[in-house]
Amino acid sequence: MLKGLCRFTGVVALVCSTFSSALRADNSTQVYTGTLGKTPIVLEVNPDTGDGRYFYQKYRKDLVLSGTKEGEMLVLEEGDETQPHPSMRLQPTPDGWSGEWTSAEGKVLKVELQQAKLAPVPADTLPYLVQLHDKWPYEYLRLLGLKLKQGQTENFMGYTLQWWSEPQSKIQLFEVVSGYSGQARERINQQLMARLWRGVTGYFECANDYTATNYDQLSQPMWMTTSVMSTVISTDSYCGGSLSDQDNEALNFDAKTGNALTLEDVLWVGQGKPLHFERNYYQDDSSQAWSDYRTEEWTPWLLAQLLRLYPNEMTAKPETEDNDCRYNSEDPWSYPGWYFTEKGIKLAPSYMHSAAACRNTGWSVLPYSVVKQHPGGIALQLP
Repeated sequence: MLKGLCRFTGVVALVCSTFSSALRADNSTQVYTGTLGKTPIVLEVNPDTGDGRYFYQKYRKDLVLSGTKEGEMLVLEEGDETQPHPSMRLQPTPDGWSGEWTSAEGKVLKVELQQAKLAPVPADTLPYLVQLHDKWPYEYLRLLGLKLKQGQTENFMGYTLQWWSEPQSKIQLFEVVSGYSGQARERINQQLMARLWRGVTGYFECANDYTATNYDQLSQPMWMTTSVMSTVISTDSYCGGSLSDQDNEALNFDAKTGNALTLEDVLWVGQGKPLHFERNYYQDDSSQAWSDYRTEEWTPWLLAQLLRLYPNEMTAKPETEDNDCRYNSEDPWSYPGWYFTEKGIKLAPSYMHSAAACRNTGWSVLPYSVVKQHPGGIALQLP
């Protein structure tokens, strides 16, 4: 399972006859590798506007760029307008850009950039990393060279878990090393390791040299049986701006197949065949039918169930006006987080960053006796 990860540890090579063609991150931005002075960097930029970002390979942290065009020249300003900052002036070359970087103090360094070209990935590379290689080369290059460190082994509900961490970011998650069929375990572990690397990417995207930031992430297995599995990843972060953020993301799996489960796979209260819709982390995918179901059928039904099961909690008056969670309104329950527990499905209401504390409900469990009356699209053995 980890061979693909172990191979994802080489030094970034910039020139090789076997490399693929030049890469574009999407339709508007291009990715370049090269040097600032003598230091290797990776830069992603919209050549029409100059907006973009770059990182030093040694540190991997994003440095945001805003730009203008002066004829063919790109003038890139680093950081924000609250303080003096470095800038780049770049002229196009046949395979990239060439120019100068000037610090806020006036120090000048040469910049040489070529369009990024990546070596093909080995056949056993983690699918998530293959996706980055093919579609998001900037993020692939950011992770290239990082290694996971093996941590403790844990027994949880009769299953053996092996923990792994990335030392620089301290992001960690586990693999399942015993229990479940080999195929199901491989699929589960691929998704767990993808989430670990997503956390590493989030750490480096959050960090910058102009604002004091923090990005702390804690992963915890919640429930594991022969039928289903849940783990929760909790993230506390401050990446600039006026507010910090708290987020809990659950990963839920069908333990028989290893496939990820959506709420509609487990519980369906609509008409017709249950929908199956998964949001894509790197794309703003949407489904109108799914959104309509959530707002028109799911939310009114769930609100009625919670008011019946937890009337005091749902209608509790706030201590202060600023802490008015309004659990008895529909908005928090249209797109809740969820995971399996011993007694039922734990639902976490969704709130904006400013009301993140309202997400922490210890009581909002939908009992399996209710869930089983409204089976979802996949047959599951629930308690």
